[in-house]
Amino acid sequence: MKTSFNFTAYLIYLPAVILLTWYVAHTLFKNSKVFMLDIFHGRTDIAFSTNKLFETGFYLLNLGFALVIMEITSEITDSRTMMEKLSSKIGGFCIYLGVMLFFNLYMFFRGKRKSKTRPLTPEPPVFTASR
Repeated sequence: MKTSFNFTAYLIYLPAVILLTWYVAHTLFKNSKVFMLDIFHGRTDIAFSTNKLFETGFYLLNLGFALVIMEITSEITDSRTMMEKLSSKIGGFCIYLGVMLFFNLYMFFRGKRKSKTRPLTPEPPVFTASR
């Protein structure tokens, strides 16, 4: 009877992608508080709340994607094949995380740029008397 390494590969893959996701999210959203404070003009309550919502979405999206691509369709019969499959799966996930990181940075910079072009408080409406 041949030994299958598929289950072992899953036991390595899951902690690896969870740890990678946590590290990227922790680093990104710890440092993005400065951007959020700038975007929301120092209003800490809404800046930190928005940052936390983005962080939650980041976790859900990335861990969901990691679970979707987790399936290994072929039988892994030796440790060399297992390492090759894992490097392909985890490497692909790292590339995806990098793309998501840069997308989030783009959104932060875009929000910062837009917040600079808009006034902090809307101008009060000017009423003119028309007769």
